[in-house]
Amino acid sequence: MHSPITLEALYILDAIERRGSFAAAAHELNRAPSSLSYQIQKLEQELDIIIFDRSGHKANFTDSGRLLLDQGRLILSATDKLVNDATVLANGWELDLTIAYDGIIPVNNFFPMVSSLGDISKTRVRLQEEILAGCWESLATDRADLLICPRLDTLPHDVKVETLGSISFVWVAATEHYVHKRRGVFDEEARQKYRIIAISDTAREQPPLSVNILHKQPRMTVTTMAAKCEALIDGLGIGTLPKQVADAYIAQGKLRLIDGTDMTTSELVLAWRRNKMGEAKSWCIQYLKKHWKMI
Repeated sequence: MHSPITLEALYILDAIERRGSFAAAAHELNRAPSSLSYQIQKLEQELDIIIFDRSGHKANFTDSGRLLLDQGRLILSATDKLVNDATVLANGWELDLTIAYDGIIPVNNFFPMVSSLGDISKTRVRLQEEILAGCWESLATDRADLLICPRLDTLPHDVKVETLGSISFVWVAATEHYVHKRRGVFDEEARQKYRIIAISDTAREQPPLSVNILHKQPRMTVTTMAAKCEALIDGLGIGTLPKQVADAYIAQGKLRLIDGTDMTTSELVLAWRRNKMGEAKSWCIQYLKKHWKMI
């Protein structure tokens, strides 16, 4: 059955409501007011409803007319999105791109890339924080298109990897934490006396990993790097932080390096699966290889 409701009619209703009158809507749409009036009257006849109450000085939407307007706007929005998505896809650029990154990396490292990509493409970008095994699982299960995280000892065979640089970690605690009053070597026996603050692994299917956590050590687990920093600053325990992150809090007097601990370094890589390559993914790979610098 052919519906009398057309996109043109919905655009007219939308313009009338936004502009406040038939005349103003006609001016926006570059149409004669009489043309709009005729089309609305024709629609009312075909639907057998009254869209506008014309009893006053100004035509107002009836309840039926308001329903038609509100639902029609949803159709117009979906139509605009459909046209945009089809245009993006036809030009070889993905509709969506998910970039997963280990939570040890501050998210603002990716903002310049997203801004530059927006200048040449309408691809929608999702920045997705993952932790430990969850990083590689997100790539393996297609939750992510690109991944930036520490390198694995053994890499999946269908994954391409490029080294971006390295990331260093330091042991810290709140400035007044009692760990700073200790004496002697800070070995594993000494370390396990203090609660460690850790971020929970985001893996859904693979066994979770843990780093720097001793078997008998008290622990508190949080879900984000920001929460870990807050817990450390509040003196709830000890833990490692990326040096760039720790340095800022140390300069503010909120955290302090734990004496007797060593800085450790991990190789940071960019990884992707070889089977799916689009313009946005290729562009981001080249951008990150050329411009990567930890903030």
